[in-house]
Amino acid sequence: MERRKFTREFKLEAVKLIKERGVSFAQASRDLDVHQTVLRNWVRDFGSDPASAFPGHGQMKPEQLELARLRKEVAKLKAERDILKKGRGLLCEGLPVRFAFIAKHRDIWPVSWICGALGVSRSGFHAWLTRAPSARARSDEEIGARVRASHVTRFRTYGARPVWHDLLAEGYRCGLHRIERLMRAQGLRARPRRRGLPKDTGERSVIADNVLDRQFTAGGPNQKWVADFTYIWTAEGWLYVAAVIDLFSRRVVGWSMQAEMTAQLVTDALIMAIWRRGKPDALLHHSDQGSQYTSEQFQRLMADNDVACSMSRSGNCWDNAAMESFFSSLKTERTARKVYRARDEAKADVFDYIECFYNPIRRHSTIGYRSPIDFEREAGVA
Repeated sequence: MERRKFTREFKLEAVKLIKERGVSFAQASRDLDVHQTVLRNWVRDFGSDPASAFPGHGQMKPEQLELARLRKEVAKLKAERDILKKGRGLLCEGLPVRFAFIAKHRDIWPVSWICGALGVSRSGFHAWLTRAPSARARSDEEIGARVRASHVTRFRTYGARPVWHDLLAEGYRCGLHRIERLMRAQGLRARPRRRGLPKDTGERSVIADNVLDRQFTAGGPNQKWVADFTYIWTAEGWLYVAAVIDLFSRRVVGWSMQAEMTAQLVTDALIMAIWRRGKPDALLHHSDQGSQYTSEQFQRLMADNDVACSMSRSGNCWDNAAMESFFSSLKTERTARKVYRARDEAKADVFDYIECFYNPIRRHSTIGYRSPIDFEREAGVA
């Protein structure tokens, strides 16, 4: 069979089809009826020296031959430099990692050049390419998937050791170092500890007993409200978020967000709740013993609206568990994995969570997996 011949113009157009128009080698091979290997050689020759590529069948002068040889050598040296630069650290890795790098970049550089730069043989690479995955590789793939599932379902807070115990509990037999390797390969890292929270240096005074006594249910609206505030970090500093929840429907009826941890923060949240729900009758308001809630400003507001006061015991977060649960949901479902550049950005996100998701949409197990607004609507609350 006579070997087919192609003009320089044909070769240049074929190269442009692949490099400039983004046609794959496989598609170009079918369209032009030219083997993929031939097309790869043309692209390689054009990439090494576009000006002198495809010179034709004429004899070259000795100086032209030497110049062509030097150009090819320079192109190879540049490619080896780029290969080692892109594959920094691969020489310290095992053969499978180096072979994977070659398979990924063989459309950019000739396989022989990459193999030479990484110190592996072409025959070894081609054997690896066609060889079925080993039992160890298949096991790594299976365990790696379980490692990722454990890490993600734990909200990316787990490091290697807790993930390892998760897998041991599922019946997998593997070592801690293997888990570390598989997490490192997938870029999985435990979420770093949160920065230290700001301290409330205000004085505490016991001005009310724990009247609520962990009775976190109410027979109707505006009978029991719980309140507290939390902290959200932004690039501008802390944002303080205060909220008031009606225990009847678990609806957030009042909230306030400010840059300062003052009595005005919690006062504004209660004012919003009263404004939204109307002046309450026989309402119990429960909070902790923070200086903001024991302040004269806040206590005067409650007295003016005939609101009874209840407070948790000192250092006992379970006495206000319903409020702690809401803030936990807010951070887990919205703010924990975000980085806010400004307080206004965080305010907008918290507002969206409360008013556009938590109150109207989010299903709550305590009220039969209905949203707070739907629960109130079904109960006939205006």
